Amino acid sequence: MRIIAGTWRGRRIEFPRGTNARPTPDRVRETLFNWLQPHVRGARCLDLFAGSGILGFEALSRGAERAWLVEHDRGLCAALSEHARRLGASAIVAREDAARFLAGSPPASFDIVFLDPPFTVPIEPLLAGLSPVLREAALVYVERSARDGLPTDERLKWRKTSRAGAVCYGLAMLAAP
Repeated sequence: MRIIAGTWRGRRIEFPRGTNARPTPDRVRETLFNWLQPHVRGARCLDLFAGSGILGFEALSRGAERAWLVEHDRGLCAALSEHARRLGASAIVAREDAARFLAGSPPASFDIVFLDPPFTVPIEPLLAGLSPVLREAALVYVERSARDGLPTDERLKWRKTSRAGAVCYGLAMLAAP
């Protein structure tokens, strides 16, 4: 997998085989970062269920200030840390369950959140835990199985949505509870 644009354009991101990582496809990432273009520079990003870390590293490559990569898989965390070191990225890798990370005291508030859990993980409880960690006008990217569709939580104000193959995805603002 390659970073599409920015400082590290063309750099490869590899991750261990045999994990549950389901990297966001290139064409979906390209669309997402076109949507995010005016918002990425200087942003604090949270990549929950980081997996390969491609969303967080792509944001950093395009000028995000910092990215927190939250992943519970030990092998993936080791790969994420190695990529951050090799790139000289301002990434913080947290080996933790995403829900516990949100329920704890996250070290920062965020401008952009990437929420792309395994398809078997329900998104709605995670959305409920996001509000306290979001900065004003924060954006939340959600990726989900096309079969399940995007969440219909009334607090989500969808700015953009799309579908590609087996996934649907969208960019929303999350209203306070």
